[in-house]
Amino acid sequence: MTAAPQVRVAATADDRAACFAVRRAVFVTEQSVPEEIEYDAHDAAAVHVLAVGADGAPLGTARLLTGIEGPGTGSLGRLAVTEAARGLGIGAALVRAVEAEAARRGLTSVDLHAQTHALGFYERLGYAAYGPEFEDAGMPHRAMRRPLP
Repeated sequence: MTAAPQVRVAATADDRAACFAVRRAVFVTEQSVPEEIEYDAHDAAAVHVLAVGADGAPLGTARLLTGIEGPGTGSLGRLAVTEAARGLGIGAALVRAVEAEAARRGLTSVDLHAQTHALGFYERLGYAAYGPEFEDAGMPHRAMRRPLP
């Protein structure tokens, strides 16, 4: 039996580098997001979450921002899972880890901007879409929110 991936807050420079490597592979290489908009000024203050396999290889990442969507609301973003690790529940584990960190910080809800093809994924995790569809990095998105328990 293989060990389940470990999901943790990226606490070291190596962890953060692994998060950025996953984002580069998924967003820049696979989805053709221009590198100059993938990494932004928010990265410095963000809480980055990293999923790693039993061998320590990075499998996925997400980030939590505070103070962007208003008081009490965290912003989940840059959720990315490597191609080889998709379908293993890592995306859901990353979302739950971001929510746990948001709750630990006293936040009451989490917002995100979902690529429209991923709406069902987030809906299954309790998020509801609101507002009109909009374009981000050349792809259609919808805003979504989930109150935290």
